[in-house]
Amino acid sequence: NPKLIFVLLSFSINVQELQKLDHDLEMVLSAVQAKNKKLKEDFKREQEWLEEQQQLIEALNVTEKEMKTQVIQFSEERAFQGLKSKMLKIKAYKEEILSALGEFLEEHFPLPDKDEFVKKKNSSDDPTIQLVTLHEILENLINKLMDTPHDPYLIINSSFWPPYIELLLRYGIALRHPEDPNRIRLEAFHQ
Repeated sequence: NPKLIFVLLSFSINVQELQKLDHDLEMVLSAVQAKNKKLKEDFKREQEWLEEQQQLIEALNVTEKEMKTQVIQFSEERAFQGLKSKMLKIKAYKEEILSALGEFLEEHFPLPDKDEFVKKKNSSDDPTIQLVTLHEILENLINKLMDTPHDPYLIINSSFWPPYIELLLRYGIALRHPEDPNRIRLEAFHQ
């Protein structure tokens, strides 16, 4: 029967095609599985790399925070040391100026002779009073102004020679207290 032969032949061709298709599909499956295995390995490597990068970022963030803290501390310490150095220079300069001022004042504004001073004063005043030099008066006024700027007044007593006080007041170096004439302060030239 030719129909049967045709069917058998066609079946045989279909079986061969199916076998070839099966073989091709197995090859594709094998290639896909190999590719899938490689992709899984690549994915695993990428995940490990990502974890390493995240750990590195965390470590860098911690280091950055520590560095910022150190920079702030270092900046504050450096600023403090700078201020301390400037203060020492200013103090040394102040001492140098006060020394030069003292030499100038001792040379040009000496204390009066004791005998002359006692003759000019009333006999009721104490002749044993130790007079304060103009240099000491100025130094006391400067120290008072710097140490207690809220109350820079110095109390005038009998150890202050009146011509020195008048000299300071007349030339605007010192000012009297508005309510107490026995108190003076240095004019605040620095303001």
